[in-house]
Amino acid sequence: MKLKYTAAWVGLTAAAMITATACGSDDADPAAEASEKAVTETAGKPTDEAADKAGSKTDMIMAALSRATDRTEELGSAEVRTTTELGTGEPISMDGTYSWGDGYALDVEMDAKAAQMQELTDSPTVRTLFVDGAYYYDIDPQPAGPLEGKEWMKIDGSAVFGESGAAAMSGGGGGSPADSMKGLKYASDVEDLGKETVNGKPTTHYRAVLDQEDMGKFKEALSGADSLLNSAAGSGSITMDIWVGDKDLPVRLKQEFGTMKVTMDFDKFGAAKKIVAPPAEQTGDLTEEVKDAGAQQG
Repeated sequence: MKLKYTAAWVGLTAAAMITATACGSDDADPAAEASEKAVTETAGKPTDEAADKAGSKTDMIMAALSRATDRTEELGSAEVRTTTELGTGEPISMDGTYSWGDGYALDVEMDAKAAQMQELTDSPTVRTLFVDGAYYYDIDPQPAGPLEGKEWMKIDGSAVFGESGAAAMSGGGGGSPADSMKGLKYASDVEDLGKETVNGKPTTHYRAVLDQEDMGKFKEALSGADSLLNSAAGSGSITMDIWVGDKDLPVRLKQEFGTMKVTMDFDKFGAAKKIVAPPAEQTGDLTEEVKDAGAQQG
């Protein structure tokens, strides 16, 4: 295994799976903050019919996004198809389960070549888990080194997001689609783009823009000095598009931040099996090697 590019492809695969990590919520009440922000921005301005209508429309949009967020969080898991474009190379596609009811976890099949992991497996896809803050990749046993005879490769989240970013993601639903959608409540710029059919389902298309100060506690995961995603994620705003279908559930969620574009299509919600880490004796830990490689590249 060539560790000289380890940090690069780990950053790629993590970026593909991090999806909406940047937009998680913190402990503040977002509804109260949004209300306070609106009052502050409009204080001292004359109220007219046009302004009242604009405010009413924004309230309706925020109410719809709030319902979608609450419903998504309530169901706890989903079968999702994800595509991540990083602005370099081929988009990375993944299909599988995201779970956030009891801590954030995922179990997906990822395209091996697009993720630059074809040297570690003969399979066209790599089964990838995220459990208890660490990534696990189902690889072919290697002939030598830390992965000799091992079925799984482990990389702790701290090697990817940095210590502070990994701490922000630990516990709760940090980094999950549901946690991402909580960030919508912080958005200061929202639009209703009308009715659209997505994956054969009637939806309403909404768009929200979040500035850096709206990212909450997950800002460090994307832009922290020791995060591998720092250069890809950039430090500007995040544009979130969400297509909401019947039962107030998202059909598609798309985010653009820096050079990254992540699109998630939701196929089925709820009733996912528990995702657990592989047995320790079958796992080789490359966390320190990845940290060292990242430091050298930095």
